[in-house]
Amino acid sequence: MSVPKHAPGWAVLTLLCLGQLMVVLDVSIVNVALPAIRADLGFSEVGLQWVVNSYALTYCGFLLLGGRAADLFGRRRVFVAGLALFTLASLAGAVAQDPAVLVIARSVQGLGGAILSPATLTLVTTTFTDGARAKAMAAWSAVAGGGAALGSVLGGVLTDLIDWRWILWVNVPIGVLAIVAAYLLLGESRAEGERPRLDLLGSLLVTAGLIAVAYGVVNTTGEGWGAAGTLIPLIGGVVLLGWFLFHEERVAREPLMPLRFFRTRSVTVANLTMFWLGCAVIAHFYFLSLYMQNVLHYTPLAAGLAFLPGAAVMTIGAYSGPALMKKAGLRPLVIFGPVLVVAGLVWLSFIPVQGSFVTHLLVPMMLVTFGTGVAMMPIGFAAMTGVEPRETGLASGMINTTRQVGGAVGLAVLATIAATRSGASAQALVDGYGTAFLIGGGFAVLAVLTSLLMPRTAGLPAAPPPQPAESPDASPSPA
Repeated sequence: MSVPKHAPGWAVLTLLCLGQLMVVLDVSIVNVALPAIRADLGFSEVGLQWVVNSYALTYCGFLLLGGRAADLFGRRRVFVAGLALFTLASLAGAVAQDPAVLVIARSVQGLGGAILSPATLTLVTTTFTDGARAKAMAAWSAVAGGGAALGSVLGGVLTDLIDWRWILWVNVPIGVLAIVAAYLLLGESRAEGERPRLDLLGSLLVTAGLIAVAYGVVNTTGEGWGAAGTLIPLIGGVVLLGWFLFHEERVAREPLMPLRFFRTRSVTVANLTMFWLGCAVIAHFYFLSLYMQNVLHYTPLAAGLAFLPGAAVMTIGAYSGPALMKKAGLRPLVIFGPVLVVAGLVWLSFIPVQGSFVTHLLVPMMLVTFGTGVAMMPIGFAAMTGVEPRETGLASGMINTTRQVGGAVGLAVLATIAATRSGASAQALVDGYGTAFLIGGGFAVLAVLTSLLMPRTAGLPAAPPPQPAESPDASPSPA
């Protein structure tokens, strides 16, 4: 599909980048607003994590399904459907007067994001051709990478100057305008040849299983590990995840997560390393925001701006990846990145009640974000090693899903642990957050240990098969 004659390429690209920006923003835009949300709606300390996790779990559970839906039902149609669902869920969350309503709205937002995000990327790759495609991909990647930082700042601005509800209200007019623009600027297209089948059952099983496990972990705070309210969702979640693995391996004709990929060592190590990094890194933004506002008494705007240096360093680390890989190779970077994350999180575990921004926040935060940025691209390359070219998109989706799953699981575990250590006083809060950072550092240690198993040949092109040696006394074949 090419850009419609009546639609300027810059306008089409702006629309697609805007769609991706909405999805990325809503991963981080709520972090700075969490104290205000808790005060307004009456969330508990441990229940507050569901404002983040309800979005993350449905997003990662349906992300791969969303990519296939775009090819099956039409890319513009799915793009518009994702926008509409995301916009309506944002409206419901903006008017929520109850914690449960906000959590449900955020879950539906995550589903809308899982439909919308892959459609934006597919439309970029199918709308633009030749040199224009490379520029369009660069713009899309910049939005996807920088959106998290912008989300923290925008969340701080809206919460501080207006009200926390505007972090959701802002999506409504933008979403409506984007839907209208989609019908004016985008042509319809579908994948050629045999259409992929949707593994809806697989998406439902993995999403329900993850939510059940996270819910069981959260319940340990109030009920303990042996209570029925803890054991039933935990066991149910494990059963659902086991069913998902069986379904993917034996039943699904076109599985969301082909388990055959994991027969390649580099793919397995890459996904495990990314999982542990997700557990460690994504949750640390959550606790940094709470520490800055609940203990250091930063305004939401100041807290949002405080995240900017870390975001800039993460971007520098990511852009340094190709040059560093040429000099050092893939495996050293996959190991070095998590080592920096360990150092930063252990440093953060010593946060005091009267903390200094430079000493206790800026330096360790930059270690975490630079280490993450350095490791991301090499891990992504390793996750593609041995994968056939026609399945690289699926392998890429898997590594992104693994990161989101790790983030959701890590946040559920760390928020629960922090809540058991926290109290009403500033020192009690610091004890809880410090413990969360330290155990997050433990997750990063697991990432380091896993990365040591990375093959030295990961990311390198496969060697050509050896040619049979010609026997010196062989007689020439007859003409």
